[in-house]
Amino acid sequence: MSETKSADRPPAAARRSRTLLVSFLGAVVRPMGDWMPIAGAVELLTQSGLDAASVRTAVFRLKKRGWLESRADSGQRGYALTPVALEALAAGDEVIWHARQPADLGDGWCLVNFSVPESARAVRHRLTAHLSSLGFGNIGSAVWIAPARMLPAARRAIAELDLTDQCAVFVGDYVGGQQLVTTVRNGWDLAGIDRRYREFIAEYETQSDRLDGLDDQEAFVAYLSVIDRWRKLPFRDPGLPSEVLTEDWSGPAAVRLFERLVAELDGPALAHAARYWPSG
Repeated sequence: MSETKSADRPPAAARRSRTLLVSFLGAVVRPMGDWMPIAGAVELLTQSGLDAASVRTAVFRLKKRGWLESRADSGQRGYALTPVALEALAAGDEVIWHARQPADLGDGWCLVNFSVPESARAVRHRLTAHLSSLGFGNIGSAVWIAPARMLPAARRAIAELDLTDQCAVFVGDYVGGQQLVTTVRNGWDLAGIDRRYREFIAEYETQSDRLDGLDDQEAFVAYLSVIDRWRKLPFRDPGLPSEVLTEDWSGPAAVRLFERLVAELDGPALAHAARYWPSG
């Protein structure tokens, strides 16, 4: 990686603060009414391993991006989620929860082909990075593919970058030629995706046997950790049809573990968080 690109990337600690804050907004602030008291949010996130200065910096950056707006409630300073944040979080949900259920092979595929001039290389890179983060696989020069249900997400990504005129989007069936399994395995790093699911299982499976002994604060820390760790995984996996995956694909086992952890932790975790809101 070039020195310029390295310099442009935020430090690992800053990235963790941002990702954990986004997980907090989606998993805690939305259920609590789309508003958070800043003092309570800082306290809760420091319980999860961040320092107060990093939390406030991450909040400031999200405010600059239009995700948060200042708003007081019951005499407490805080921030409300904006429509921009709510839309982004909902779009993330759409991608994240696709991993719960494999796509139906009969629904077909969404293909995106684009022609962006060399002079707009940075824009082209942003589009490919966005498609990749949505779980699209690359099967040829400027050709990306995902299950057909990813069409709305692809349209949003293209529109956000103002590239509608440079992109052709198709939805259709596989009808022949190269074996579909071969195309899929060439388009995605399935081994890497499977490895990350297995790492999630290895990290959290033993914890699932000790949930009964957690107090509410420990449940909150575990809940946010699980959500934040999981949230990144399905962005590389669009929920491919089971027919194109190996029999020992670890995605379903990881999903079952994630669902069990969330079901057992969300009640005590949100009860703990509620104590830091004005209503108590």
